[in-house]
Amino acid sequence: MKNPDRTLLRDETGSAVIEFGLIAPAFLMMLLGVFQVGLWMQSYNAMRNSMTETGRNVSVEFQTDNRLTNSQIQDFGLGIASTTPYMLDLEDTKVFVDKDGPPAQTIPGTRKMVLTMTHQLPSFLSFAGIDGPELTYTRAVFVAI
Repeated sequence: MKNPDRTLLRDETGSAVIEFGLIAPAFLMMLLGVFQVGLWMQSYNAMRNSMTETGRNVSVEFQTDNRLTNSQIQDFGLGIASTTPYMLDLEDTKVFVDKDGPPAQTIPGTRKMVLTMTHQLPSFLSFAGIDGPELTYTRAVFVAI
């Protein structure tokens, strides 16, 4: 008669399932983390490019003697950020304008305007306690006085 303890110690059936069960959650979290970082990078690039486009359009408007107010610039920036190709969520995005700066000393006849965008990065890893940080991007634009 065989000893049942020795039989159980030598039995290797099901070991792959146990090993997979131990490794799968860590592997899945690493895989989702890579996707999350990619989503954050896309959001950062969208934020940066939408502020660049906003600054370029504001500069053109000021050159054509169309003086925009702060709220018009903010609406313009949010409009660019929320449409294709950037598609940032309006609820998580804010645009601030500081156009009351002193005249620029480096470029005669211009004034420095600072455009700032903040965006709460999305996260699909909230179940693991990983929330997206809030990013801030600032861009200086020189406009004609």
